[in-house]
Amino acid sequence: MQVLENEIYTSEETKSLLKISQSTFLRLIKKGVLRAYKVGGQYRILGKEILHLVSPKLEEKAIGAYRTVRNGVKRRLEKVSD
Repeated sequence: MQVLENEIYTSEETKSLLKISQSTFLRLIKKGVLRAYKVGGQYRILGKEILHLVSPKLEEKAIGAYRTVRNGVKRRLEKVSD
């Protein structure tokens, strides 16, 4: 299925496209990784938000965040062992 940038998707369509569970879907929204809008008690997601989620730029940010945390933990462990 092709994701159109200006199309509006339901939570079910989004979960199906991303192949994620309900809990993962809600966690992505809560953490601000996936922007969704509530309309009548149901989530609606713009196609560009789905495309942004799977873009290489986001993956690069995630890798950078992981490295930052990893390096911070290494430094703390080095201080403890000294």
